[in-house]
Amino acid sequence: SVTMVFVVGLPRSVRNSDTIWVMVDRLTKCAHFLPINKRWSLEMLIQFCIREIVRLHGVPSSIISGRDSRFTSRFWQTLHQALGTRLRLSSSYHP
Repeated sequence: SVTMVFVVGLPRSVRNSDTIWVMVDRLTKCAHFLPINKRWSLEMLIQFCIREIVRLHGVPSSIISGRDSRFTSRFWQTLHQALGTRLRLSSSYHP
């Protein structure tokens, strides 16, 4: 099981990254902090995820993510259905 969240609003880096995509393997507690650009398309995020995460940990049995529009899209849901991954959305933050 993997948990995903975006850390947004960061200053732009030399490599044009302005967001950190945080992924945590809930079994091993291994965390990955991936620099991305918030303007990346869903397809670019998927390719990046496969290259950086799936190659190391395999396809997760479930993914818990925030309610970012990229993670609630039909394409994202269809991808996870095809992979056999259970997609779970986290609840909103309540201070």
